[in-house]
Amino acid sequence: MQFTYRRSLTLAAGLAALLTVAGCHKKPAPPPPPPPTPAAAPAPTAAITATPDTINAGGSVVLTWHTSDATDVSIEGLGQVAANGTQTVNPANSTSYHLVARGDGGSADATANVTVNSAPVQNNIAESNIDEAAFEQSVKPVFYDYDSYDIRADAQTTIQADANFLNQHPDLKVVVGGYCDERGSTEYNLALGENRANAAKQALVSAGVSPDRLRTVSYGKEKQFCTDHSESCWQLNRRGQFTLDR
Repeated sequence: MQFTYRRSLTLAAGLAALLTVAGCHKKPAPPPPPPPTPAAAPAPTAAITATPDTINAGGSVVLTWHTSDATDVSIEGLGQVAANGTQTVNPANSTSYHLVARGDGGSADATANVTVNSAPVQNNIAESNIDEAAFEQSVKPVFYDYDSYDIRADAQTTIQADANFLNQHPDLKVVVGGYCDERGSTEYNLALGENRANAAKQALVSAGVSPDRLRTVSYGKEKQFCTDHSESCWQLNRRGQFTLDR
């Protein structure tokens, strides 16, 4: 019996030793997976158009541009601009408007070319001999944002130049026409056109033109300057237009 007891102790000690050795060689836990690689920032896109792209000297052009994934957008000659927008310009010579859009994913650029045809400027014509063509060379339209009749900041220079010409020719009377793009009802656009005409008239009055020389008319969406179904075309139709009042 004593032998059996000793044998049991020996077996128990051996089993404990095996368990201790097995525990010392436990397989270590695998390392955590590496963090995912962050996605690359998307590359910017850029586009710019000029409408129209050919004008006579003294004419105006509407620039329209669109960018995406850009944090810094500039147009050569205009400086920093919004990521998307429109602006009326009056280039004296043929000009390339180079747009650059920069972002975390790189940069993109686009160019709109405008050709300016030389034409004599008739500044000293007697009032009785000024025709519509000569008048339009000197008195430019102003353009409005969608569903708005506020005079935009970029139109202030145009209004001032128009007022300077009219003040130099005090015998001229002017029709201020309010125009809209094709969207919306006829009734709504007639009201919007009237507000646009009145806003343009008030801007000229504020610049020194006598209100007795200015007559307003709303054309709503009935007279379209451009018939394409695009934002650049609609922008041309959202205007306050000045014509001689005979």
